[in-house]
Amino acid sequence: MREIEAKVVTETVSALIQDACYHLADDVITALRRAEEREESPAARNVLARLLENADAAARDAIPLCQDTGMAVVFLELGQDVHIVGGDLYGAVQEGVRRAYAEGYLRKSVVNRPFSARINTQDNTPAVIHAAIVPGEKLKITALAKGFGSENMSRLAMLPPAKGRAGVVDFVVRCVDEAGANPCPPVIVGVGIGGTAEKCLLLAKEALLRKVGDPHPDSEIAALETEMLKRVNDLGIGAMGYGGRITALAVHCEVFPTHIASLPVAVNLQCHSVRHRETVL
Repeated sequence: MREIEAKVVTETVSALIQDACYHLADDVITALRRAEEREESPAARNVLARLLENADAAARDAIPLCQDTGMAVVFLELGQDVHIVGGDLYGAVQEGVRRAYAEGYLRKSVVNRPFSARINTQDNTPAVIHAAIVPGEKLKITALAKGFGSENMSRLAMLPPAKGRAGVVDFVVRCVDEAGANPCPPVIVGVGIGGTAEKCLLLAKEALLRKVGDPHPDSEIAALETEMLKRVNDLGIGAMGYGGRITALAVHCEVFPTHIASLPVAVNLQCHSVRHRETVL
């Protein structure tokens, strides 16, 4: 049995969130540069250039990439041979989020009583935590700062099975089309297929954690991603809605078995400010 101090979890979560909010990862920078090179619309190409300048300034000055520093979503893969000592795991994660948003001067956007008083919690907690027990004696932590311009565009459909592959593609493309400029394109389109309603939505969010543009290892799913990306980019929405060829940098799909009576499909959009980091303790 391996022991990990709760304070180490707290320090790690805080560092991951701050780093994600200040620095675009190399895969995102590369994708934006390729988009700028391929974009035919002068207005959209200019927007992409400004996004890259913004990323440089944020990294240089250690300031947030975007004013919306999101709601923290933390994914944990806890080895079954790991014991957290000196505190509880979820409490350690929440303290890490609290410190990140205070010490990193990140905007605190979480409100309590969302249906009525909407009172700011003042520290951007609670985070949304997804935990899985896995073999081994390590703890993998993935922290995502999810902005809500894109999160608000999330959609779920419980399609009849007869809709098939074409129905899945049409639903995803329609979701991006209806979202328009709201999710701050160019976006990454996370797609979940299968499972139950809640599993499908989680798959869509997990799909956003893949490196931008990395195809799914299953060739059939990778082909589906390629078709969706072409259809989405043919919409002509373009960077920040200015029109153009690059509306999405990537489409990532995750698939899970489902019931014979349904074909669940979920879409979770990620804006161009892709803010997630992971590490293994």
